[in-house]
Order: sequence, then structure tokens, then C-alpha cells
Amino acid sequence: MRTVYLITFFLVVLLLAAFGFRGTVFTKPPIDVFPEWAFPGMKRQAKYKAQTASPLFADGRADRPLPVGVVPADYGPVAQPLHDDSHLYAGKNPDGSFAPGFPASITIDEKFMECGRQRYTIYCSPCHGGLGDGKGIVSKYGMGPANFQDDRIRKMTEGEIFNTITHGKNTMMPYADKLVPGDRWAVIAYVRALERARAGTVADVPPEHRQELGLK
Repeated sequence: MRTVYLITFFLVVLLLAAFGFRGTVFTKPPIDVFPEWAFPGMKRQAKYKAQTASPLFADGRADRPLPVGVVPADYGPVAQPLHDDSHLYAGKNPDGSFAPGFPASITIDEKFMECGRQRYTIYCSPCHGGLGDGKGIVSKYGMGPANFQDDRIRKMTEGEIFNTITHGKNTMMPYADKLVPGDRWAVIAYVRALERARAGTVADVPPEHRQELGLK
């Protein structure tokens, strides 16, 4: 019987704690169960909250105006709809379908390809491998990144690849916060170069360079 009384007592205390003071306006801070030494620097942070006063500045405001000349970011998923060129910033045609090829404003030259190689090595090769064959370091831990040498990727439009880099897909996280649109297109150009190199034949080597490779 004593056990029943104890259980009833604790249930009443629990109900009062959960519902008994709902709507009550308190004038003092709540009881602090965890002492400051348990969480140093976390519970009492020296910071200003939005729209509060500050004696540090002459106008007495904690909120500060934007610095002179500051501009919004011109890349990223949020900023992209502000641009008119849907092919360049979204990888899509005006009708919303994924666009094939590269935007007209993109010039694919040696500098552009080198940029793509550098960005690919930093952001893509750990998963997709240096050759784009999906054999990056993460494949040794049970993950299965996409193999760019598969026909599925080869037949995919450049716009769809751009969209995947921007927004991510399946287990791949978005990279819009790491690669500006131009760098994303450079990565795609380098991926296409990896695909072509893997499937290349002697016939693809220009005649003026065949002798350098010992070819006839």
C-alpha cells in the first residue's frame, strides 16, 4: 500500500510540474538545475541579442548597419533565381528541362580546364576517384559513389550534372556553398574529359601529336 501512495505522490508532483504553472507569469529567473561550473561559457554567454541596446556604440544599438560597399552573394541555391541565364545558373532551359552542353557565356580553354581539375581534385575525387570511376577513398568504407564512366552518366545532360552538384542527390550533399556556378561548369568539363580519356582510342589523337606518343 505504501508503494501505491509513493507512486501516486510522484505522479501528482509530475503533473503539477508539467501542467500546474502553464500560463503563469514569473518575475524571477527559473531555478537553475545545472550549475555554471558544469557548462562553463555556455549558459551565460557574453553576447547581444537582436534589437537590444548596447553601451559600446554611440547610437546605443546592438544591431549594426551593413558596411559600405557590401553586396549579396551572387551564387548559391538562394541567389540563383535572381539571375536571368537559367542555363548558366540552374543548368536548365527556359522550359525547365535540363540543358545539354555548356552555357554560351562559358569559354572552355586550358585555364578553364585547369580550374576544373583543381576543384575536382579537392571536392570530388575523395568520393568519385581521381579517374572518375567511383573508386575514391570513401569506397573503402562501404559507400558507393557514382561512376562517371557508366553510360548512365555519359548520357546525362550537363545541365542535370550541374543540378546535382548544386542541390545534391541521394547521399551526395549539395556543393553550391563551395563552388560558384563557373567552377561547377569547370568541374563538369573536367568530368567530360575524364570520360573521353577513358573511352579514347588512337583515332582520337590528332595527327600532329601521334609521333610524340610513338604512334604511326
